[in-house]
Amino acid sequence: MLPRDDLLVQRLMRHPVLAGVYERAWRPALGWALLGFDLDHLRHEKELASAALRLAPGQVVLDLACGPGNFTATFAEAVAPAGLAVGVDLSAPMLDRARRDNAHPRAAYLRGDATDLPFPDGSFDAVGCYAALYLIPDPWAAFAELVRVLRPGGRLALMASRSSPHALVRPVQARALGLSGLRMFGPDEFTDRLRAAGFTEVTRELRGVAQYVAGTAPA
Repeated sequence: MLPRDDLLVQRLMRHPVLAGVYERAWRPALGWALLGFDLDHLRHEKELASAALRLAPGQVVLDLACGPGNFTATFAEAVAPAGLAVGVDLSAPMLDRARRDNAHPRAAYLRGDATDLPFPDGSFDAVGCYAALYLIPDPWAAFAELVRVLRPGGRLALMASRSSPHALVRPVQARALGLSGLRMFGPDEFTDRLRAAGFTEVTRELRGVAQYVAGTAPA
């Protein structure tokens, strides 16, 4: 059964109105703010994600919490003509928008729970999750699923929030955002978990209150 959640942000993500404006307004505005108003980086974010995942023709890539498919379509183009990009999201309206606006011959979209993915271990050459883990009620369960479905030697890349570097601000930030369902992550939480799991080439780039993390699964 697909889980439900009553927090504000999770309700918004399932709403048809947000699905209609997500790619054109919501995601650019949120991304711009998260990145410290770095518009140039935001413009090239999808291509940078493909590079972080080291996508190549013929690969199979997962775009977890794909929303309206704006990253999935870019990934599909990178793995064409024989590869496949699979976009998974919990929101039916988002997936309807993805199939309509970001259809691609090498893209497939399906509804699923980020914390219980319907794929065998090691199914994907690359897995990505951009601007979503801070919205998922159990982000570490979703993160564990990303690791589980990645093949040995495959690439993982994600973009998530980053908590304030100021100790006095962090508790206030957590309480204020927690009411809406948003979560802020420490700058070492993802990289520490990847290294503990045996990942190599682990990198982290901090931009504003966002962090980009990537790594290579143990062979």
